[in-house]
Amino acid sequence: MSDSIELAPTPASVALARRWSVDVLDQVGASELADTMALLVSELVSNVVLHARTACCLSIVATTGRIRVEVQDGSDRLPGVRERTDPLAQSGRGMQLVDGLSAAHGVDPEPRGGKRVWFELDLPAVP
Repeated sequence: MSDSIELAPTPASVALARRWSVDVLDQVGASELADTMALLVSELVSNVVLHARTACCLSIVATTGRIRVEVQDGSDRLPGVRERTDPLAQSGRGMQLVDGLSAAHGVDPEPRGGKRVWFELDLPAVP
């Protein structure tokens, strides 16, 4: 199963992406991952809105045992994980969260410009 949605570089897109991704999880039967999915999708789409400032495509691909989420935008600027973040800072922890909560993650530069930031979550075992 795979699905995608195009998003504008506006703050409203963050909430839309969060709701849409949780709906996709429900279709896959993995609603127990909803909180983690919503948080990580919010972080990646927020990064696009704040830093890339381009439209983006949010894609979700479910395979056996794993779900992969990708956000492709038009900026060549790569995100990084900050070693230390000021505890009072209002931002700067997004990639730390992705690093800590996902099974795998990465950034792939696109040959024609832009990048694809992705993470994977392990799907719960089906009894």
